[in-house]
Amino acid sequence: MVTRRDFLKATGMAGMAAFGSLALAACGESRGAASSASAASASSAASSASASAPAPASSAASPPAAAAADSIVVYFSRADENYGVGYVEQGNTAVLAEMISAKTGSDMFEIKPEAAYPASYQECCDVALEEQHAGARPAYTVDVDLAPYKTVYLGYPIWWGDLPMCVYTFLEAHDWAGKDIHPFCTHEGSGVSGTDSKLGAACAGATVGTPLSMTGTTAQTDRSAAESAVDAWLG
Repeated sequence: MVTRRDFLKATGMAGMAAFGSLALAACGESRGAASSASAASASSAASSASASAPAPASSAASPPAAAAADSIVVYFSRADENYGVGYVEQGNTAVLAEMISAKTGSDMFEIKPEAAYPASYQECCDVALEEQHAGARPAYTVDVDLAPYKTVYLGYPIWWGDLPMCVYTFLEAHDWAGKDIHPFCTHEGSGVSGTDSKLGAACAGATVGTPLSMTGTTAQTDRSAAESAVDAWLG
C-alpha cells in the first residue's frame, strides 16, 4: 500500500511538489486533487496500471418496487471520519443526494461496496489511492435496473482527483444510451476535477450535464447554503 511517508521518501523534493498538487493528505469525501490537471495525471496512472477486469455486483438487479418517477438519484457516499468535519453518521454526498431526491421526486439508489472502506480517514485515503493505481473495480452489493429512468442524478465524492473506483464498477455494469446524467460531487478544494468528462467517456450514449460541486464542510455544516446551491443547480 502506498502511504504518504513512502511516497515522499521515494520522490524527495519532487514528491513534495506532487504531494501539494495531488493533496495527498486529503481523499475520502475530502480535498482531493487540487486541479483538473492533477486529476488527469492521477487518472492516467490508474489506467496504465489497470490489469483487472471489472468486478460484477454480487446480487441480481433489484429495482425499486415500482419506479415512482422517470428520474433516479444514484450515489456513493462514505460516512465515518471525513476531512474537515470529523466523524459523521451520514456522508457528505449522501446529504446532497437526499436533498436532490426530495426536490425532484426522484427515486434513490446507493452504491454500497461489498468491502467497506476503513473508518479512519487516512486509512481510507491509502486504500483509495491503492485502488486507483491498480485500476481496481471493487464489487458492490446489490444493483438497480436503470431501464425505467431517463434522468440519472449521479453523486460521488472526489477521491484523489477522480471518481471512487467502485463508482466505475457501477458505470461499467450499465447501459447509458439515451440517458441524461446530472453529476454532483463533494470535495474540499478540488472542484469537479474533470470527472464530468470522465463520465462522458465511461457512459457511452449518455448526455452529461453541468456538474454541481460542493465542499463537504458546506454540505455538513451549512444546510441552508447547500440547499440554495442545489436549487440553483436544478434550476
